[in-house]
Amino acid sequence: MELINVHILLLCISIFSFFFFIRSNRRRRSLRPPGPSGLPIIGNLLQLGPRPHESLSHLAKVYGPLMSLRLGFVTTIVASSPDMAREILHTNDQSFANRPVPDSVASQPNPEGTLAWVPGDHRWRSRRRICNTQMFTSQRLDFLQHFRHRKVQQLVDHVRKHCAASTPVDIGSLAFATTLNLISNTIFSVDIIDAEFETAQEFKELVWRIMEDAGKPNLSDYFPALKRLDLQGVRRHVQVSYLRMHQIFDEIIGKRLESRSSLSSSKSMHGDFLDVLLDQCDVEDGGFSLETIKPLILDLFIAGSDTSGLTTEWAMAELLRKPSVMEKAKKELEQVLGSRQDVKESDIDGLPYLQAIVKETLRLHPPAPLLLPYIAGNDVKISSSSSSGYYLIEKGNQVVVNAWSIGRNPNYWKDAMSFSPERFLLAGAKKLDYNGRDFEYIPFGSGRRICPGLPLANRMVTLMLASLIHSFNWKLPHGVTPHNLDMSEQFGITLKKALPLSAIPLLSSSTTS
Repeated sequence: MELINVHILLLCISIFSFFFFIRSNRRRRSLRPPGPSGLPIIGNLLQLGPRPHESLSHLAKVYGPLMSLRLGFVTTIVASSPDMAREILHTNDQSFANRPVPDSVASQPNPEGTLAWVPGDHRWRSRRRICNTQMFTSQRLDFLQHFRHRKVQQLVDHVRKHCAASTPVDIGSLAFATTLNLISNTIFSVDIIDAEFETAQEFKELVWRIMEDAGKPNLSDYFPALKRLDLQGVRRHVQVSYLRMHQIFDEIIGKRLESRSSLSSSKSMHGDFLDVLLDQCDVEDGGFSLETIKPLILDLFIAGSDTSGLTTEWAMAELLRKPSVMEKAKKELEQVLGSRQDVKESDIDGLPYLQAIVKETLRLHPPAPLLLPYIAGNDVKISSSSSSGYYLIEKGNQVVVNAWSIGRNPNYWKDAMSFSPERFLLAGAKKLDYNGRDFEYIPFGSGRRICPGLPLANRMVTLMLASLIHSFNWKLPHGVTPHNLDMSEQFGITLKKALPLSAIPLLSSSTTS
């Protein structure tokens, strides 16, 4: 009898717990941010479309600046306003220190060595510290500015060859190659692209395959049970690029190890970032090895070259659509430089209109339209105007910040869809910067995981753009006008111009003797 009573008691407790769980679960679901209803199993996946940043922006107009989507088995929260971005990236940044790793990224060799995707633990802090102190400090960047001047001069010399024949140039590819060589010299002390830029296309395709596959919706990321099947072939497609890039790195690192072993000291005389990393590999329990430094190097190559090249291309496209803005920029450069032909980084502080052009380009065309996703490490309450006073982001939810939508929000930007650098010269906007403190303007992200290469990208894009504007006049190919220039986008982790920008250079009067 006593045993029966115990069983009845256990049954009652189980029933009570079940209904309490159901009620609690309903309560938690009711606290989620609002969002569109989805289809069975797949949820809202079909609503993302080929350009998720645009689709999510349209949905936010209906469901609000913080909304909830169900992408397969993954609940995804999307922030589309400065206030919500601040809640995610600043107020609760410790809760969103980690990132979900896409299957395409996890398919590379030694993904635990990346900088962008590893959890925000001691490994990430160690990599971040090395990058910040050995590669991106103002002192280090100032010391290496002669590299940037040399690479930009090679760019100008190459474009000049097209002037006599009036042949068009692919501005994005040249800007990409220039930046890639700069990063290669900073890391390896060698050019990775030949002097005639003939190998640029191969590297651009390798990098874009990685960026596109990491950004596209992939069933393996939303249905974990299907991951091993690779139904869309993303893993097979992207591994070609990863293996080729690692093969290139292996050759360079191998030569460096030979030169180091031939020296009496373990220290090489190059003094570049590769030497820094190899020195770290020699430190016992330092967290670095020959295998794990390659994903870190790859992150720096991809992020630096792709974003800087794309931003330069978008800026030139906007200027060719607005000749009056281009002319104003040329006049500013002529006033500052006088008869001098080459642009130096020391000139940039005296070029506020050019800086405004770069800022406006990044507002309309942020390098990462959707900031790399975060994952909630615990339940997080986000202030709202709902009846409960807050929304609940549950532990394990994926969180995305739509920087593209924020930069085009008419509630914060007057005439938001217009390219108008002048807006950054107004008194209220002069101090707006992409350092992550102004949440209506976060093209490089914010918080602890803001893009570490921002200082280098800013210098490189501004220097390339100033040199292209000052050294040449530009015209569009036959049949293309400022009004019909194709400005459509192709989505990946970064946002590239779907149709590469082709323009014809003519020698500028300021550079002819």
